[in-house]
Amino acid sequence: MTSAAQLLSEQDHRDTWSLTIGKDMSDEDIEFVREAGAKLRELSQRYRAALREMVVRFEILDQDLNLRKDRTPIHHVESRVKTPESIIEKIGRYGKERTLENIEKYIMDIAGIRVICSYISDVYNLFDLLQRQDDLEIVTVKDYIANPKPNGYRSLHVIVRIPVYFLDSKQMVPVEIQLRTVAMDFWASLEHDLKYKAKREIEGIDSYGELKDCSRIIEDVEARMQILARALDSE
Repeated sequence: MTSAAQLLSEQDHRDTWSLTIGKDMSDEDIEFVREAGAKLRELSQRYRAALREMVVRFEILDQDLNLRKDRTPIHHVESRVKTPESIIEKIGRYGKERTLENIEKYIMDIAGIRVICSYISDVYNLFDLLQRQDDLEIVTVKDYIANPKPNGYRSLHVIVRIPVYFLDSKQMVPVEIQLRTVAMDFWASLEHDLKYKAKREIEGIDSYGELKDCSRIIEDVEARMQILARALDSE
């Protein structure tokens, strides 16, 4: 698993939240970014701090499980903070006025962390451990593993509020957590790449149907690997 220190160093390098003007931004968007620049940077710091807290929590859980169970359920962790351009685009899709108050109120995935596990049982075990942390507030849960999306997408999405302590206050900051297996992440990564290319059926290939079939095949293989893992554990 990527260490918290490595992850946060890489994240800080990537997610500088420099207020560059995106090519798809309207004049109104550009004006908003320029006027709210300082506040947006402050908002960025808050969400990055929440990510740090969440990454460290998962690292502690992984290390504790390794000590007690002699295995690490987390394969690796990824994280990101949405860019100002992405945030403005999303608040527009929600049909809300472009204000800092609305951004904080309606966009719950500004800070996002993806936890890649070995097996489905690891996903649910980690979620159960999160629920036991009494200072975390579980806001929403969307189980796309038990109920995959129509295209075959599978993952467990959880929005939590995590306490972050600043100089003069404690704030409960929302973080979106995506828990999925290596197999689910493999499918999602390729689907993300292919969906931009599959604008139409090519030579009679139904790309949407093929992706869904691939998801089912991967799910079957994953279930068999889980059975094998449990059998070896019992030995």
